[in-house]
Amino acid sequence: MRLLIDANIVLDVLQKREPYWKDSSVIWKLCETEQAEGYISTLTFANLMDVMRRELDPAQIRDVLDKLRLIFRFADFTAADMEKAAEMGWDDFEDAIQAATAERIMADSIITRNVRDFRNSKVIAFTPSEYIARL
Repeated sequence: MRLLIDANIVLDVLQKREPYWKDSSVIWKLCETEQAEGYISTLTFANLMDVMRRELDPAQIRDVLDKLRLIFRFADFTAADMEKAAEMGWDDFEDAIQAATAERIMADSIITRNVRDFRNSKVIAFTPSEYIARL
């Protein structure tokens, strides 16, 4: 299974957000043990760095990047993704880019806690708990 992992799932684990981090950690473990191919959009990583730079120094941010690379693959954010997202006309442009990226990389699912934001996505979105229940 190829999964596009949304930013909120990554932050759940990195920041141990209650009550979400346990289910999000299961998704990470599936990717780490290669039971699923986990992808993170480079746009997501850039947004994560914007959030984390307030809490981490550059060396710590580099450490986070290195650890994420051990578990996930990065899906480049392309001009075609931007164009497709613009054509979608969604209220949240970033979510549209995520959906376009998921479609381009032929993801089977998007893993997010904001499933309703992806209701018009061609790639079906699941919360971590919904995805785990399907296994």
